[in-house]
Amino acid sequence: MIKLLNKVPKRITIAVSGGPDSMAALDFLTKRRDVTAAFFHHGTKASDKGEKVVTKYCNERDVTLVTEKISCTRRGGESREEFWRNARYEFFEKLNGPVITCHHLDDVIEWWIFTSLHGNPRLIPYKRDKYIRPFLLNRKQTLINWCRRNDVDYITDSTNRNDLYSRGYIRNHIIPTIGRINPGIHKTMKKKIIEEFTREEGYDAAL
Repeated sequence: MIKLLNKVPKRITIAVSGGPDSMAALDFLTKRRDVTAAFFHHGTKASDKGEKVVTKYCNERDVTLVTEKISCTRRGGESREEFWRNARYEFFEKLNGPVITCHHLDDVIEWWIFTSLHGNPRLIPYKRDKYIRPFLLNRKQTLINWCRRNDVDYITDSTNRNDLYSRGYIRNHIIPTIGRINPGIHKTMKKKIIEEFTREEGYDAAL
């Protein structure tokens, strides 16, 4: 069952890639809110496939879709991931109102490990400027299960299995090892997310 960290505004834009995370979020919120889907094409074959999935979903359910394709060139010193992320957020900055990104609990753990290894452990925040991440309490498998139960098509990005980048190596090798040492890592991180959200929002109790 999908659980939101906080209430979501009535009118929102959802950043979608065609992957199971964003497609589950899109399907979940389309049933409850006035939604616009935003798709950014990275100029890759994966983006070709993702755009087809997102476009088909939005056409069938009468969801407004805005798209943009990468047009800038890579800046000196940027990794490919940084280049894509910067270009993607330049697109999002043009959009009106709050933008939902579909980061989930597994993303939180990856980021916490990555930042810890660089001496500054951090959680992915619930909110930054106009960006809202209400799905942080959900594991990726929960979102995949939502898609399967509700016949929502999605693509699987093969780069997620690639160890070339730090986040991929952490996902594929370090997290499974941590799971053997601390099988309750997801519960631990979920508690930390709620504690930080409670503190930042000034609530007296966790949701």
